[in-house]
Amino acid sequence: MKDWHPDLTRSSSPRYMAIADLIEMDLRNGVLAAGDRLPPQRELAKRLNVDFTTVARGYVEAQKRGLVDSHVGRGTFVTGGESRPFVLETAPDPRRALAADFSMNMPPEPDDPDLIARMREGLATVAADLVPLLRYQPFGGAGMDKDAAALWLARRGLTPPPERIFVTPGAHPALLALFGLLARPGETVLSEAITYPGMRSIAAQLRLNLSGLAMDGDGILPEAFADACERLAPKALYLNPTLHNPLTSTIPEKRRAEIAAVAQKYRVPIVEDDAYGFLPLSAPTPFAALAPELTWYIGGLAKCIGAGLRLAYVVAPDARAAWPFVSALRTGNVMASPLTSALATRWIGDGTADAILRFVRAEAGARQEMVARMLPAGSYRADPISFNIWLPLTNGWTRSTFVTHMRDAGIGVVAADAFTVEGEVPEAVRVCLGGAISRDRLQAALDFMAHALEGPPAMAASFF
Repeated sequence: MKDWHPDLTRSSSPRYMAIADLIEMDLRNGVLAAGDRLPPQRELAKRLNVDFTTVARGYVEAQKRGLVDSHVGRGTFVTGGESRPFVLETAPDPRRALAADFSMNMPPEPDDPDLIARMREGLATVAADLVPLLRYQPFGGAGMDKDAAALWLARRGLTPPPERIFVTPGAHPALLALFGLLARPGETVLSEAITYPGMRSIAAQLRLNLSGLAMDGDGILPEAFADACERLAPKALYLNPTLHNPLTSTIPEKRRAEIAAVAQKYRVPIVEDDAYGFLPLSAPTPFAALAPELTWYIGGLAKCIGAGLRLAYVVAPDARAAWPFVSALRTGNVMASPLTSALATRWIGDGTADAILRFVRAEAGARQEMVARMLPAGSYRADPISFNIWLPLTNGWTRSTFVTHMRDAGIGVVAADAFTVEGEVPEAVRVCLGGAISRDRLQAALDFMAHALEGPPAMAASFF
């Protein structure tokens, strides 16, 4: 380990920036060299008589500049600021890497070489039929794509006939088309009191009155749903019932049956956004199986395979209900991309999709274990395989101060305002654990976050 003791007075930047500046300076003047291991963050904080958070943030900034690499359990090492060679076969284009959005709730990205090679083999096989895939395709998917969709949906216990299955260009366009059919401007649709932000955006775009239902740890309250049916005459109920975004909760079997019974009594259509339903090894029965005559089921691939596919499999309640849906979706989207449909079909057929899903489950579980080691039990909400945690704020932290404080730490934090439909906005945030961030970067960011939460914001801010 390099016995590095920087003089912070050599830089006029804030102290955390000064640490990164001095790593860069000492690389140029030969004090540091590639391969040197820097002092542990807590040890350097003690040497410099600064707060640990200052050093943690300084190391994060140095890593952003390509000056250091951090490895869990090994430490932080100087890289020399040298750019890695670009290899066409294996290296991603850095211009695409810059497009990563850490505030999105995304599955961890595969990094296993064997799995990536397998994914590429599927893409190469699809490329053999490239020219036909550049043509317009039948709306709702070609026959083989519907067969693959049926195979995938069977994992959730759903076995609809082909005429009720549609391959669509993502869950969001499907939701937009559905709610445009189910309700007119000014009419009411229901959702959880805290719900997926995309649903809020869709309701606003369509000028619908989105009313949030009271919830407990098991999801919406059946009595609140029944009361809203009596008072508001809702046109539909939107639910994200498995690994709810952002609360990470799953509606248990008994509660699902109670909600389905209310929907059947009042004949209220259910739109089931099962984005995360394929992740648990054993998830509760979908609403599409409990109340099939009322439920529009959306099984997106964004959270279990990858958002870049832009595919979702939609199951209509019956063939007749599907006709206006087809018309509405075609008006806005024409068709799902034949290229991505073919790739998803290939991966489902040859087992690659299952391999990706196993990786996502394992990596999400490992990241949740990291959080459990860093944050006190009971201080946040999470599921062992969710991509995020729901973090109520304490010690005087507010949503705005915490989001601002975390902005430069390389971790996605979204304030509760984005999710709240009904009632007072809680002082809470969604913290994203997946996407493009590596496990090492995530560890450093969680360390930074955990330390900040130990005291009030004024204490954390005083060291920058």
